[in-house]
Parts: sequence; C-alpha cells; structure tokens
Amino acid sequence: MYAVIKTGGKQYRVAANDVLEIEKVAGGAGATVEFKDVLMVGGDAGIKIGAPFLAGATVTAEVVEQGRGPKVIAFKKRRRKNSRRKRGHRQELTTVKITGISG
Repeated sequence: MYAVIKTGGKQYRVAANDVLEIEKVAGGAGATVEFKDVLMVGGDAGIKIGAPFLAGATVTAEVVEQGRGPKVIAFKKRRRKNSRRKRGHRQELTTVKITGISG
C-alpha cells in the first residue's frame, strides 16, 4: 500500500517503512507525526483519489531526527559597478520514517 501526501509545499509518494527528509515539522526524535493532507491512496484494492484530499485518510510517521540541509550560497556581482551581494541559507529538515497508512 502506498500514498501521496502533501507537506511543506511538496508532494511525496510514501509506503510503509520509507525514510525521507521533509521540511521541518514540530516534534523531537521519537515523536509521532500525523499527515492528514493525503492526495491519493493505492494498493491491491485499487486507487482512491481525493479532490483535493481524501476524507478520513491519514499517514503516520515517526520522527527520526531534526537537522539542517547543505548550505546554499547566492552570490550576485555586477561587474565594474563595485556591487556585490552574498546571502547564505540552510534549510531546516526533518527525517521521518513512515509507520502506517490508513484510508
């Protein structure tokens, strides 16, 4: 059985025991997180598609760790103008393990 969930403005296809990195969600390591924005559930019985979400469908996951992604540097330079701008960014990420799909 698999599902398509929406979290952090992105969509993920998940199945039981999948480990994935998503944008930060609240909770420490070992906490349980529940995703209610389920777009689709598929399995042996067929496929159910929501409009836009499936009513009553949930995906539960366990938080493995909280961390940060790699540093991204945005550097802009305008030649011969003595103009430079440097900005850095590190996205906060959460690693989760999918424990169950109901729906």
